[in-house]
Amino acid sequence: GHVVFFHEQARLAIVGDVLFQGSIGRTDFPRGDYDTLIASIQTKLWPLGDDVTFIPGHGPTSTFGQERATNPFVADERFA
Repeated sequence: GHVVFFHEQARLAIVGDVLFQGSIGRTDFPRGDYDTLIASIQTKLWPLGDDVTFIPGHGPTSTFGQERATNPFVADERFA
């Protein structure tokens, strides 16, 4: 499981190892599930808004909009 913290006024989310710039969290650990992770990103994070900046567990920050456009694992184009 994961916990995501969202500050609406700051348009900032702390997402840990759920989402990274250009990647997603690992699902090869015990009880990891690729489909659940992708669905959670699409149904829980994307509705917060493309303008939301996120801080991952490591690596550079990005925005949900940028990842929806370019992240090969969760880009909208991949699921169109």
